[in-house]
Amino acid sequence: MSGHSKFANIKHKKERNDAAKGKIFTVIGREIAVAVKEGGPDPANNSKLRDVIAKAKANNMPNDTIDRGIKKAAGDANSVNYEVLTYEGYGPNGVAIIVDTLTDNKNRTAANVRSAFTKGGGNVGTPGSVSYMFDKKGQIIIDKEECDMDGDELMMLALDAGAEDFAEEEDSFEVYTGPDDFSAVREALEKQGIPMMEAEVTMIPQTWTQLTDEDAVKKMNKILDLLDEDDDVQAVYHNWDE
Repeated sequence: MSGHSKFANIKHKKERNDAAKGKIFTVIGREIAVAVKEGGPDPANNSKLRDVIAKAKANNMPNDTIDRGIKKAAGDANSVNYEVLTYEGYGPNGVAIIVDTLTDNKNRTAANVRSAFTKGGGNVGTPGSVSYMFDKKGQIIIDKEECDMDGDELMMLALDAGAEDFAEEEDSFEVYTGPDDFSAVREALEKQGIPMMEAEVTMIPQTWTQLTDEDAVKKMNKILDLLDEDDDVQAVYHNWDE
């Protein structure tokens, strides 16, 4: 894995999103609802729900909020059906962007996503137009300041649990897994009390694109901000080297 750390970007993103905690909790709440509907309300028998709970905790969602979300999803058989839709496209200077959504109205979502791309000088492409530039991986990011275990010990723990790769950056440890091995690796680290700043299956760019033009940077931020404000948008992946 190349030594390109997402940690600084994540810290920046989390700080920016502190003012929009409600948005994060809405996103995770929908993921909880989908996970419960697919596999039931018991995390012990539902690995997808366990992964969403880990993501919720990494985002400081209170336990009672998580429990309420699970109970609500389990008790409401007629709850809204969310459809998973993914959009792919390009931002300024050919930056590749993937947008994951969960929606109860795909016409609204499609229009909003298209509008975000257009307002930032980008365009939505066809399925598969940019996803080939990314690798689907489990990614666990650990803040060095929060972790008592040293790098070598943590690396051996992760690799023994099935991780594919381990990277030590200036201020973080990063563990990468295949999508199917993510739950087992995350749970192995969790059992050892390793605090995780980020733990999710994500899309890792194979190459990165730089934006040196100030106008292009503004346009790219416009796309990301508009997508970030959309409640239907669950995750945005891109290969902009910020």
